[in-house]
Amino acid sequence: MSLDIFSGHSDTPSAPARACFAVSPSDTENLPRVPKALYVGTSGDITLRCADDNLDVIFRNVPAGMILDIRVTNVRASGTTAADIVALA
Repeated sequence: MSLDIFSGHSDTPSAPARACFAVSPSDTENLPRVPKALYVGTSGDITLRCADDNLDVIFRNVPAGMILDIRVTNVRASGTTAADIVALA
């Protein structure tokens, strides 16, 4: 078992991610939890909904390797051409 010397500290939105999961874009399903950020493995557009918004927005031409430090509830299949997206929670 690895020693986590920061385990006694509170987790905040600006703290490093403590969990990650692959994002499967969907036009109907919410993400299983709201992440702190999204990592984009393959460049393209991402259609998403931020946690406090009621409408989707498109991030165009997101380069591979980019970390978008935004909290989102949805990554849509329609309009998303980026791939290999990982949520950092």
